[in-house]
Amino acid sequence: MRKTDRRQFAAAVALAVASLAVHGQTSSDYPAKAVRVIVSYAPGGATDIVARLVAQKLTETLGKSFFVENHAGAGGIIGDALVSRATPDGYTLLATSMTFAINPAVVAKLPFDAIKGFAPIGMVAQAPFLLVVHPVLPAKSVKELIALAKARPGKLDYASAGHGTAVHLAVELFSSMAGIRMVHIPYKGTGPALIDLLSGQVQLTFGNILSTRPYSTSGRLRALAVSSATRSTALPDLPTISEAGVPGYEVVSWYGWLAPAGTPHAIVQQVNGAINRSLKVGDMSQRLAANGAESVGGTPEEFGERLVREVARWRKVVKEAKVRVE
Repeated sequence: MRKTDRRQFAAAVALAVASLAVHGQTSSDYPAKAVRVIVSYAPGGATDIVARLVAQKLTETLGKSFFVENHAGAGGIIGDALVSRATPDGYTLLATSMTFAINPAVVAKLPFDAIKGFAPIGMVAQAPFLLVVHPVLPAKSVKELIALAKARPGKLDYASAGHGTAVHLAVELFSSMAGIRMVHIPYKGTGPALIDLLSGQVQLTFGNILSTRPYSTSGRLRALAVSSATRSTALPDLPTISEAGVPGYEVVSWYGWLAPAGTPHAIVQQVNGAINRSLKVGDMSQRLAANGAESVGGTPEEFGERLVREVARWRKVVKEAKVRVE
């Protein structure tokens, strides 16, 4: 055999062995080592909070460490792309949120296909946003906020975790339906946005109930309404945006897990089953509910179908609200 042929043969054997190592993995073998869980946003945000709750439970139930790594930036695209390029062996997973389904509508050229580039594992939870303002802002209701924004067009600003993120589009939809105009101040993650809101550098945001509720109950922020169609059981006295001044408004954030496309189905099913069990037993469901989130669960197929619907919905919102596509 010629030297060139030997090198080509060796390379082919190595590739075949690597392929068998990935696709021959069974659920009984998994996990054999620690699992990376990528969160594409800064620590302290709602996606990070939910991811760490789930990762802790999976560590307990599956016997190996599921550890969270934060890879923030570019509206979640940096972390998402990292997972899309990862070896599909179940040892790099993505804990994501609704921004994942928004990015295809606001980014002209994603470095991955949001539907074909990932294997859905399952939904975890969903939660409304809180419309919160800094206490110095003289608005104590949604109607007062709208009146203030109309009296000061382009003078009120709001924080988000970045261009094209869930909060950005939620506020743009709110502004469009309310007939007002506010200035968008994007940050690299929910945590930094909250820091500036708490210090009064920006005036308001739509904060996820998991990360902003403690600040509203302590008085450091003033909550005006929730974004869901019905009132939150965690804050039953707080009206919905729809009933408080913008009829028909509804946006609910969701949280789910994905794997790189090509991850063995047995592994996807095992992680899905562990997530579903963690939502039904122990204290995780209660901990989510105490913070205003609702446990969801379900099959990988159901989550995949929801992703397709969400991508279509946000493409429509972006087009109608005339949000700039980058």
